Amino acid sequence: MERKPLALLSVFDKQGIVEFARELVALGFDLLSSGGTAKVLREAGLAVTDVAEISGLPAILGHRVVTLVPQIHGGLLASEDMRAELDELGYPWIDLCCLDLYPLHAAIADPNATRASVIDKTDIGGPTMLRSAAKGRRIVICDPDDRMKVIAWLKEGKPDEDAFITKLCAKVEGVIADYCLASARFHSQGEIDGMVGTKVLTPKYGENAWQTPAGLYSIGSRDPLGLDKFHVVAGQPPSYNNLCDLDRMLQTITHMMVALKGTSYEGAVAVKHGNPCGAACDHVRGDYPDPGSNRSRAMIIAQTIDGDRRAIFGGLVMTTFDIDEELADILLTHGMDGGRRRLLDGIIAPGFSQGAIEMLRRKGDKCRFIVNEALDRNSFFGFSLDPRPRCRYVRGGFLMQPNYRFVPDWSKMNLLDEDVLDIGMAWSVGAHSNSNTVTLVKDGMLIGNGVGQQDRVGCCELAIKRARDAGHDPKGAVAYSDSFFPFEDGPKVLIEAGIRAIFATSGSVNDEIVKKTCADAGVRFYTLPDAEARGFFGH
Repeated sequence: MERKPLALLSVFDKQGIVEFARELVALGFDLLSSGGTAKVLREAGLAVTDVAEISGLPAILGHRVVTLVPQIHGGLLASEDMRAELDELGYPWIDLCCLDLYPLHAAIADPNATRASVIDKTDIGGPTMLRSAAKGRRIVICDPDDRMKVIAWLKEGKPDEDAFITKLCAKVEGVIADYCLASARFHSQGEIDGMVGTKVLTPKYGENAWQTPAGLYSIGSRDPLGLDKFHVVAGQPPSYNNLCDLDRMLQTITHMMVALKGTSYEGAVAVKHGNPCGAACDHVRGDYPDPGSNRSRAMIIAQTIDGDRRAIFGGLVMTTFDIDEELADILLTHGMDGGRRRLLDGIIAPGFSQGAIEMLRRKGDKCRFIVNEALDRNSFFGFSLDPRPRCRYVRGGFLMQPNYRFVPDWSKMNLLDEDVLDIGMAWSVGAHSNSNTVTLVKDGMLIGNGVGQQDRVGCCELAIKRARDAGHDPKGAVAYSDSFFPFEDGPKVLIEAGIRAIFATSGSVNDEIVKKTCADAGVRFYTLPDAEARGFFGH
């Protein structure tokens, strides 16, 4: 009699397992299981062989040892040339293995986690069976999302079997690596760390054409603003540089929305080669249009462009609101002469109308349209700042630090109401630009960003120059410096240009001289300690 294929099912989360098992039975599989999974399957009317019937051993040590027996692992590890030996031993050949793991990550994330509680949720039998099945080249499933894919593949007659099995086995190794890494990180208290990712996007190349291959890898976080949650709805896939700029825009716009909560409701940021070249947000001052209206959004986009019309050419723009045809027209034509169209490399928004996409398309689909509904302003205030550490490869290892989650407490600085909007925006942009940085904002709009300089007075000079080159008068603007002024020369440059207020940290031996220089000129000087509020970024 022809042998029926055997499926081993053992899951912590029982959701969907009965439906999957029924599909397997319909395809001719027998079922092998243990403990709670076997109970659920039997209650659903399915015939199940218990692991104990195969091993001849009951579960022991509080169910810690159930499947860690040669009868199971032999049935998973044996290769085709070992079938005769397996038959002599009386062990079953297991064709399919579907498991999930104890929720270790959730146990670690629990604020009340202890060593004992984490150990209790550390799976041993599951990872061992999964790796045995992967080494034995079985149909191995560790992700519930793959169950119906496997059923469909079986029904189709197992096309491209080797490639399909290889992909499943590779996923197992990645999942187990991440599982073990989480355990090592917890028990070592961070002395052991690393990262396991799954490629979700393959750019044509890296920063330069000779840097291939390149990739965006997902770490499987539930962050709704993770780059793996952004989707291209039209245009080419984003390049490596696009993805770097997207990450920088996210840092800037999320901090801007959080820093200005209650003052501003929607905003936009433009980035070129890693640094903001335009930014604007709505507000409730003067005769500004009602926040959330298309008039307000049109003004936000126009001011983002006006920040530096030259620099934004070929850049990327991110908004916290949908783009329709009216707003698309502003992106294309605002400030352009003679019917010319502005070329952008990409636009990132919660959504696009189809008409807007058609208007903004470029030849060769070089403008990317990237969507993430979580960018909507209503989503920002609960989860927008990224809690995960920042990791950076360096030769021989990697650097790790807490993420950029600092937001100034404006109440500590006694900001005048008229300065809150501009100081908040200047900080949001400057603290997420390459240091050293001095940033100028006027009426809720970025007008000059003096980034990446080795001396602070040079930052001031560059910010003023860029503002004037872009057609802006710095008089009446505010300035943000991402660290303290070592001397009064930087503030003097800003004062001479007509800056009305400055936000910089304190920590210089010349702090009092800097403050007096500003006070004597009638310029408001706001400060927080450098150890608390320094805004270095992008080293």
